[in-house]
Amino acid sequence: MRALTVRGGARLLARCLSPVLIAAIAVPAVAPAVAHADSPAPETTEARLRRIEGELRALQRKVFPDGAGRTFAPQITTGDDAAPPPPPASNGPALGDLLARMDAVESQLKALTATSEDNQNRLSQLDSRVGAIETAQAAAAAAAAPPPAPVPAPDTTLPPPPVKPAKGQGKAPARLPDATPSAPEAADHAAAVAAIQRPSSDDKGEDAYTYGYRLWEAKFLPEAEAVLLDFVQQYPKHKRISFARNLLGRAYLDDNKPGAAAQWFQQNYLADKAGDRAADSLLFLGVAMTRLKEPKRACVVIDEFRQTYPTELDGRLKGQFDALSKMVTCH
Repeated sequence: MRALTVRGGARLLARCLSPVLIAAIAVPAVAPAVAHADSPAPETTEARLRRIEGELRALQRKVFPDGAGRTFAPQITTGDDAAPPPPPASNGPALGDLLARMDAVESQLKALTATSEDNQNRLSQLDSRVGAIETAQAAAAAAAAPPPAPVPAPDTTLPPPPVKPAKGQGKAPARLPDATPSAPEAADHAAAVAAIQRPSSDDKGEDAYTYGYRLWEAKFLPEAEAVLLDFVQQYPKHKRISFARNLLGRAYLDDNKPGAAAQWFQQNYLADKAGDRAADSLLFLGVAMTRLKEPKRACVVIDEFRQTYPTELDGRLKGQFDALSKMVTCH
């Protein structure tokens, strides 16, 4: 806005100076002295031009804090920087010099305006690039974060209803003993679990997975589930993560919890289809669907396995695939 104001003022000043200079030619040389004696002298054309040039230099310093001279070479030569020109023979050369200086002011204002607009455009582009980079980094961080562990399906087994005495009988029959193990049985169970050796090496993740596998192999399913669940939460980037998620699903499946097992099988397959036990998890997912009375979903799993792992149809998992195919009838 300031550049436009100075530019417009410069042109207006140029248009207004022509009649002033012509009138100055017709007035005798004594007239300026008499006018000076009667009233304060108005701002001369040279002073006004110097003031405009000063404002231009101030604008240059604001746009280029490191120095305007580095960007634009000075185009205005003031009376202090050059030798005093010889007195003009007439007012025509003076007017031409004034217009030339006005043109120089306008040229510099145009250059400053163009440079300022270019800088604003570059800043806008830089802001857009920074915003895109931050968005990409946030998306990458969200994708790298491990998925939340599925919540095990609640045990919906209801206790047997109490037996009511029949009419005509004085007392109800004795209540059946609960399935809760007695203290000696619990002690024996704890001792058996403690007998499972926990590995100890430099790779804590490998030790945790191996210990969970040994517990599952010994049919200590609740203990195996706890150890394997802790592994997948603490070591989501471990080389055994595909093995651990698949084994955790198998532990739930063996513990008669097909809902929780299906969640882990599906998660292991979707997290990395090229994982070491991703194909196994897909087939076990089909088994879990049959346990949940979902034959249509089991058929979807079979079709997915054929498309994703065609080489396994006659490979390592052929027997497991054939067994699953016999559990359901797919059309």
